[in-house]
Amino acid sequence: MPFDWLITHGEIVLIGFVVLAAATYLLQQRRSPQSTAAWLLFLIMVPYLAIPIFVGLGVRKRAAGPGALTMRPLGGTDPQNAVDHMLRSYRLPGATGGHTFTLHDSPEAARTALFDMVKGAQTRIDAQFYIVARDDIGRAFVTALTERARAGVKVRLIIDRLGSLFPPRHALKALIAAGGEVHWFSPFVQPPMRGHLNLRNHRKIVVVDNTRVFAGGMNVGEEYMGKGPDVWTDLAFSLTGPAVGSFDDVFASDWDGTGGEAIAPAPFPPPGSGTAVVQVAPSGPDLRHDGLHDALVSAIHRAERRIWIVTPYFLPTDTLAEALLIAGRRGIDVRIMLPRRSNQKIADFARGAYLRDLHRSRARVLKFNRGMIHAKAGIIDDVAYIGSVNFDVRSMLLNFEDALILHDAGSVGRIDDWFAAQFQYCEEGIAPAKFLRRVGEGLFRIGAPVL
Repeated sequence: MPFDWLITHGEIVLIGFVVLAAATYLLQQRRSPQSTAAWLLFLIMVPYLAIPIFVGLGVRKRAAGPGALTMRPLGGTDPQNAVDHMLRSYRLPGATGGHTFTLHDSPEAARTALFDMVKGAQTRIDAQFYIVARDDIGRAFVTALTERARAGVKVRLIIDRLGSLFPPRHALKALIAAGGEVHWFSPFVQPPMRGHLNLRNHRKIVVVDNTRVFAGGMNVGEEYMGKGPDVWTDLAFSLTGPAVGSFDDVFASDWDGTGGEAIAPAPFPPPGSGTAVVQVAPSGPDLRHDGLHDALVSAIHRAERRIWIVTPYFLPTDTLAEALLIAGRRGIDVRIMLPRRSNQKIADFARGAYLRDLHRSRARVLKFNRGMIHAKAGIIDDVAYIGSVNFDVRSMLLNFEDALILHDAGSVGRIDDWFAAQFQYCEEGIAPAKFLRRVGEGLFRIGAPVL
């Protein structure tokens, strides 16, 4: 054909422009260096494959349009400490007092607190989870929501579509029939600009009557709230006080992001008699910044005594990893507690390079021997955090997450006591690795942003 060369030339030019546009967009985003380098190499080497994958998976921020998160200001004019000051600089709510904070450190305690809260609802229940499992606990939770919906309570439920591949469908249909509303976060089939498969909603929040919150790291299922030897070690909490309104803001934003009708903001609950001083620190694509990540980096660099972290998956950003290495070399008491074997074998393999670096820096690597530990919490000197955020690239820079920052001695002391109780079940250190394993760990480390 006489014009084949022209068609081929046009295809090359078009692909070149698309690759250039994607690369330009990529370079304007805040990403880890390995993520940027990996995407650029992919776009240049295999553009036919890379471009559609980038459209589906490569976007990191969507802090405009439906679901963009704007937090109402909260707190006095004087920050509690450097962490509070930094989070405020990102326009996140400040720390406030007058809260009652209750830590749920067992499956039974968490299950009882969640179900009692739901059954006691009078006006509304706004709930969201990454996983609502198709098992007895998952069905019982949805059934409890259904009973309150039949009683006239406004019930809204968000479930992440990828996290809950096998939800309790019959129970959810009954909830909808009773007047409850169920929305799927980022379903597999949706308008291109509504969401992206790579951005998952990992938040676990239940707001009841705008007066109390259940949140933390637990999903709804037998693994998290069941009975028996195979139940995971995890953490959740209940909260009353002004910061409940901040969790309300987070849910309202996520509801809007799933196409739900706009939720009018309710007034912040007044301070109560509780002594807890807390602040809510969400993170995710619905915010223009990475305030929680940056506050942790800053706090680690400022640490004078200790940095204790528990996480099921340890694949930190380069910035966080370097901060921990420096802290270890400074003589700070750095302890990283994680499961001996998690439910993600690839993540376990990829974490090796980071853990070996930390071990060499005199940080303590503590491997939990009593099954899977799924808790996400930390203490840095006199400040603690607890929430849904894993200590990995995906949680820090990609997923929708939430954390509660604890500033008062009583609340931090409860987290401290929990850590102390778990240390006895840990084995310290990391076994030396052979050459091929070290090479493999290094290669997997490059892919950490997508694990």
